[in-house]
Amino acid sequence: MHIPNYQEAKRRNKKEYRRVDYKINDKIKNKYLGKTFYLKTYGCQMNEHDSENIEALLVHLGFSKVDDYNQADLVLLNTCSIRENAHNKAFGMLGRLKHLKSEKRELIVGLCGCMAQEHSVVEEIMKNYPWINFVFGTHNLYQLPNIIDDAIKKNKQQIEVFSTEGDLVEGLPVIRANSHKAYVNIIYGCDKFCTYCIVPYTRGSERSRKKEDILKEVDELIAEGYKEITLLGQNVNAYGKDLYDNYTLGNLLEDIAQKEIPRIRFMTSHPWDFTDHMIEVIGKYKNIMPSIHLPVQSGSSRILKLMGRRYTKEEYLELFYKIKKTVPHVSISTDIIVGFPGEEEEDFLETLDLVEECKYDNAFTFIFSKREGTPACKLKDETTLEEKEMRLQRLNQIVNHYFLENNKKLEGTIVEVLVEGKSDKKKDMYFGYSDTNKLINFTSEYEVSVGDIVSVEITSAKTWSLDGKQVR
Repeated sequence: MHIPNYQEAKRRNKKEYRRVDYKINDKIKNKYLGKTFYLKTYGCQMNEHDSENIEALLVHLGFSKVDDYNQADLVLLNTCSIRENAHNKAFGMLGRLKHLKSEKRELIVGLCGCMAQEHSVVEEIMKNYPWINFVFGTHNLYQLPNIIDDAIKKNKQQIEVFSTEGDLVEGLPVIRANSHKAYVNIIYGCDKFCTYCIVPYTRGSERSRKKEDILKEVDELIAEGYKEITLLGQNVNAYGKDLYDNYTLGNLLEDIAQKEIPRIRFMTSHPWDFTDHMIEVIGKYKNIMPSIHLPVQSGSSRILKLMGRRYTKEEYLELFYKIKKTVPHVSISTDIIVGFPGEEEEDFLETLDLVEECKYDNAFTFIFSKREGTPACKLKDETTLEEKEMRLQRLNQIVNHYFLENNKKLEGTIVEVLVEGKSDKKKDMYFGYSDTNKLINFTSEYEVSVGDIVSVEITSAKTWSLDGKQVR
């Protein structure tokens, strides 16, 4: 049994991470043929991609997937801990599973992901959820087959959560959720330690994959016909800093852009590691999509310092305008937290001023959520929830105004759209995303397939989407 420990998780030791190739234990491969599983995923794109690996590992054990947890022999929750809402949703689901397990005593239930890396969560599971069969964390996903097998054989709760990261495991099987868009991990973990964020504790220190392994995976995806790849990392901009002397995300983007892949994206960026070279490369290649997520979190330099963000409002704006100047018709989205401990009305007004200046194409806005174990959890917070909710409403009114304003600028233009699907209600209606990552609903008189990249003339703009018609 291994139980997570925050003191160990926050240590950052300079060490080389061993690269190993994954191999399933032949003794348990296909051992559970005829059994079914249900997998529920919470959180970010990294979690979604982890679930693609988890699904493949379960299939290697012989399990087959079902879409109704009531029909499953095994239910696994891949969890997120970034905000309290995701935490509550996962425990709400566990409540429903407890009721189901009282009816189906042979049901196997497991929990993994970022919540599993929280000491308090594991303590609560051990104390109040003894019926959960197994728990494992983000650092030993590759051990899932053996953990499940032990949980079933021993009929005893298995807690296997490592506090610190281990080997960099290559060659994990994957069942991709999409036939034309793919996620590619390039770096794991984060060393920034923003004072409100639990990720450096749950995902460990920054570890970059070797460029050869990444480029090989990209080549395989191209050969399989994928049209778009998204390079993933908790702090994707830090790629290569721990592994190479002079090879960074800018170099990797350029190497991939020179391949025959129509669309390249990356996320999530921290402004601190966004270099001039990266900006030049993004502006140079048409297949690197001009859509950048650049979290600001606050427009107040005082609050940014309390957040541990390592930049000022002025430094952020300098970077913002460099990107706008260098990357043609770029769209920039952001994250903003309101109600951070110590945020005064004056600080909030600075955030509104920043939004008025940047006129973001999209923004993900949140009320500050305390995460146990982070420094911000201990800060004095005198702002009422009512006031925080009012600030969020005021912020959203402004960001929504600019979403619509920016979308209206596209009316009458022609954009390239990667087709995601077809309307269930209208036979000639399709939807997909533009190069700037805007949702486009469009009609077509031609034969269209999911995965096609088509030209669409924008006919009308809404706050969250655009309407159009395909043109030749």
